[in-house]
Amino acid sequence: MSSVAVAPERLLQRIKGEYLEMPGLALTLQQAQRLWALDRQTCETALCGLVQSGFLITTNAGAFVQASSPISRPYPRSISAV
Repeated sequence: MSSVAVAPERLLQRIKGEYLEMPGLALTLQQAQRLWALDRQTCETALCGLVQSGFLITTNAGAFVQASSPISRPYPRSISAV
């Protein structure tokens, strides 16, 4: 029997749905807990599972964002004039 906690599929689909409906959504663990009325362990398990699956990534500020979100893409450091 595995000791790795896995969030229920229904919860994962709900979270994915929110991110798909709101492109650019960036939530800290605490914000996600409040939004979905989850305890810390359940929320952390769900978000980390979505990070491991490649659906979400974490920003340097600790927010969870959709991996394909414009927020997750690096911007060029400088734009050279032609």
